[in-house]
Amino acid sequence: MDHILTLIAGTQAEPLSDSLIADLRRQLHGLGADVGQPDWLAPGRAVDIAFGHLAAEQADGAARKILAGSPVDVVAQGTEGRKKKLLVADMDATMVQGETLDELAEFAGIKDRIAAITARAMNGELGFEAALKERIGLLSELKESALEKCWAKVELMPGAQALVRTMKADGAAAVLVSGGFTFFTSRVRTLCGFDEDRANRFIFKKGKLAGVEEPILGREAKLATLIGKAGEMRIPLSATLAVGDGANDLDMIKAAGLGVAYHAKPVVAAEARVRIDHGDLTALLFAQGWRRDEFVS
Repeated sequence: MDHILTLIAGTQAEPLSDSLIADLRRQLHGLGADVGQPDWLAPGRAVDIAFGHLAAEQADGAARKILAGSPVDVVAQGTEGRKKKLLVADMDATMVQGETLDELAEFAGIKDRIAAITARAMNGELGFEAALKERIGLLSELKESALEKCWAKVELMPGAQALVRTMKADGAAAVLVSGGFTFFTSRVRTLCGFDEDRANRFIFKKGKLAGVEEPILGREAKLATLIGKAGEMRIPLSATLAVGDGANDLDMIKAAGLGVAYHAKPVVAAEARVRIDHGDLTALLFAQGWRRDEFVS
């Protein structure tokens, strides 16, 4: 069969039941599909259902109708080339929890003000480059020592290390690309095992924040990273996975073979073909067909 439907129960969801899977298989049959037996990737948590003679969009719609708003993620895709050879991931609110620049602003006493600008930029309401310059301008005179204090509070997103390490153990490359800053991305790269990181750079003068180096890495640079790295590896874009949550991630998400909007802003979730709203980052491993006991943690 040429397609796979994967259901992934969210971290707070009830286990997936045999009766729900049976109902879904009957629904797919009713739409004219050939349907395989359920293949559990993790008991009660994630299951594959192979199907044929039905479009992925129809299977996705049938699953969501039966789930009726339950906290379960749905991924419908072709079976060929399911495991990807390149991972390109955003950092803030994707590989780490929260926005590092917002957290840094807490040390200047203006977190709410900075966070409001960040939210508008990530929703696509403001141009990313202009919004970044505005936020850095508001943070001018912040002491360089605040970065270490901020880093001490940063937490990885659940499943971040398993995602990167499992894909790399299978021979994939992994690149962290962020509109944030290398001070943070370099540390996240080391913790998770990324091959490289690309991000913006702070300018400091006399130990205080004074600006951001040009050119600013934003939406276009993220897409260029995906395309360029795939070219270096001599692989098609169909063999790539891109994941992010904000508007500046949307171009690379739409270009990748498996582009995932992860707990994303509404404008991103609405345009991405695949979205993970409930699970942690290990959902991206289940989407590629990994079994829970194959994860590298």
